[in-house]
Amino acid sequence: MASTSQELSFSGVLDRGLAIVELLAGSADGLPLSAISDELRIPRSATHRLLTSLCGHGYVRQEEERGTYVLTSKLQVLAFRHLSASGFVDAVQPVINRLAMDTGELVRLAVADNGQLTWVARAQGARSGLRYDPDMGMEAKLSCSATGYAWLSCMSDEEALALVEAQGLGMPDEFGPAAPQTGAEVLERVALARQRGYAVAVQTFTDWMSAVAAPLVHPVSEKAIGVVSVAGPVSRLTEARLHEYAPLLLEAAEEISRLIPGSPSLMNPAMAAFNARQSLVS
Repeated sequence: MASTSQELSFSGVLDRGLAIVELLAGSADGLPLSAISDELRIPRSATHRLLTSLCGHGYVRQEEERGTYVLTSKLQVLAFRHLSASGFVDAVQPVINRLAMDTGELVRLAVADNGQLTWVARAQGARSGLRYDPDMGMEAKLSCSATGYAWLSCMSDEEALALVEAQGLGMPDEFGPAAPQTGAEVLERVALARQRGYAVAVQTFTDWMSAVAAPLVHPVSEKAIGVVSVAGPVSRLTEARLHEYAPLLLEAAEEISRLIPGSPSLMNPAMAAFNARQSLVS
């Protein structure tokens, strides 16, 4: 009997926690504890315990200035990880392949998780000559990569700097000659990416490589949960060429964002079927 009682209690807590998540999902500005409690008819003390637990697990964040609670991007990140692990990356692959063909360079897709970016999909557009083709599963270096700058550009400077400091800048001889040496220099690159809508990096990761990257923004939460990038040898991929490829990159990022789980296009069954057919014929 005690076991049954515990199971029922857990079910109730789970139901309440999910109800809070669903309620916050409909409020971009967040809600104060009192509003959550009143809307869901959960006692204030129980609401506080649930929110504390959700914050502890990284699903909810309390805004210090206003005291409101908002969803973090963790649910979207988990959805994107599911997209990768369950084979749904296949739906994104045609977009990556097309961008690689149009640019003739390496195109990669990185997903954000737990304060870092990991590359999970790629397409090589270079058919001859010098090729940049690193191993998949690598963690992107935030302080000296276009991928890192693009992702950080969707955060506040404080959030971006905290992630850079947590990962570390590394030693000067580990990266390219143009790699930032201080947090302030990283933020300058991030500010440029924020202004342009995409990031460029020339001889920052290595002395022979350059890249351009754009964030993947969830169409509902408007959180950046990934990055798509084009990279190659600087002898071929000059800074001017990076800017020329930016419109193609942004178009691909927009298309990929419509394939992210939870996006309006996938929530509409007819549109989902259409997207699936388009992916097959692309």
